[in-house]
Amino acid sequence: MIEPINGEQRKIVLDQTEAFIVQAEQIYSRSFKRIPVVFDLRGSTAGMYKVYGKRKWIRFNPWIFSKYFDLSLNDTVPHEVAHFIVDEFYGKGVKPHGIQWKNLMARFEADPGVTFNLDISDIPQRTQNTHQYVCLCDTHEMSTTRHNRVMRGKGSYQCRNCDGELIYVG
Repeated sequence: MIEPINGEQRKIVLDQTEAFIVQAEQIYSRSFKRIPVVFDLRGSTAGMYKVYGKRKWIRFNPWIFSKYFDLSLNDTVPHEVAHFIVDEFYGKGVKPHGIQWKNLMARFEADPGVTFNLDISDIPQRTQNTHQYVCLCDTHEMSTTRHNRVMRGKGSYQCRNCDGELIYVG
């Protein structure tokens, strides 16, 4: 199994992130705030620009960066910085991979591709627990997210076959 990037590599990624933000400041002739950059992604996603309320941050997958360091540094870092900058400059209502984002990626001289097709079989994958539910005709596996909605009384689900309510069996 592959190991995540080390502290020295994280510093390189952080420096590259800062360099793209500085480049964007020159392109747009304005300053941009700095947001947290964390290395907490798992699974098949290399990077993510995240907005939750007023909080914004960039997330990277340290295992994918470890296996494909140079590629991630040159493609994933500008990709996520471009999402952040476009969000800051244009605000809501702009498509995530729209013309503004593509134009900035071109200015960054970075590949505007939005997915990669690389071998990640040795990268730890995120798994989600499932919870067993029954209806009138079958047994169903429900995700933890949906299960938690049911437990909080915020949702209920029906079987697509018999239209019966799904009941948690534990």
